[in-house]
Amino acid sequence: MPEKPPPRNDIPLEEVLRQDRGDCLPCRVIGPYPTHTTLLPPLSLTFAGSVAFMGLGGYTYISGMSQLAAKEAEIAKANTRFGIGIRRLGIQGTAAGLFGLGLYRFFFT
Repeated sequence: MPEKPPPRNDIPLEEVLRQDRGDCLPCRVIGPYPTHTTLLPPLSLTFAGSVAFMGLGGYTYISGMSQLAAKEAEIAKANTRFGIGIRRLGIQGTAAGLFGLGLYRFFFT
């Protein structure tokens, strides 16, 4: 088994920090390949790409609104506390939150 090389301490910290710019563009869009997942929490944003969150937001909006439209007459007949408007608002809020997480992941992490 080969011996480990001695650690290099001759690189100044400022140089290392300048070279470390964070994620690359493909890592932000799709997400990096998880290699050391045991060191990170299971729901870490590190391994989730921005497109995944944006896609979930779009899917939530489209499928939620279509399901709500299919049951609109049934909901209108029922004597419930929550009508169509608040349900639409809930779907739109969830979709916007997921889409916003995707934008946050792409631009700010």
